[in-house]
Amino acid sequence: MAVKRIVANIAAASVRDVRQFYSDLLGLDVVMDMGWIATLAAGGESAPIQMSIASEGGSGTPVPDLSIEVDDVDAVYQRAKQLAVAIEYELTEEPWGVRRFYLRDPAGKLVNVMQHLSTLKRTAPSPGSASPSLRIPFPRRGRGLWRLSEAEG
Repeated sequence: MAVKRIVANIAAASVRDVRQFYSDLLGLDVVMDMGWIATLAAGGESAPIQMSIASEGGSGTPVPDLSIEVDDVDAVYQRAKQLAVAIEYELTEEPWGVRRFYLRDPAGKLVNVMQHLSTLKRTAPSPGSASPSLRIPFPRRGRGLWRLSEAEG
């Protein structure tokens, strides 16, 4: 038996509004729309199958309903601001190696939009960002587990 995909399902009173929100914010394509359900996808790209189980969202934040990894979190953050989206947690570089922010979608879901620091392409630190010395590489250990510090290894 092999898992082929895991799909995030978002309960929404207005499928149209939420579909339009994710399409406008992230440029996702509508690959199916039956009125009562719509499926969005990113231009044929496939991603590893993952699930996260958490007791908190990190840095004292609540566990988000959905996490979306993007290739340019700063651009998505600016787009969210342009669309007057409610930002719940400001754009932040976290000590575990991601740059992220939280927003609320039209269905009220808390969404973590993030990018791994190792994929950022910039020449100077952004205002309020962590210094390069705080960027912690997280080597893989075992089957996809991440070590948070040498003491835990």
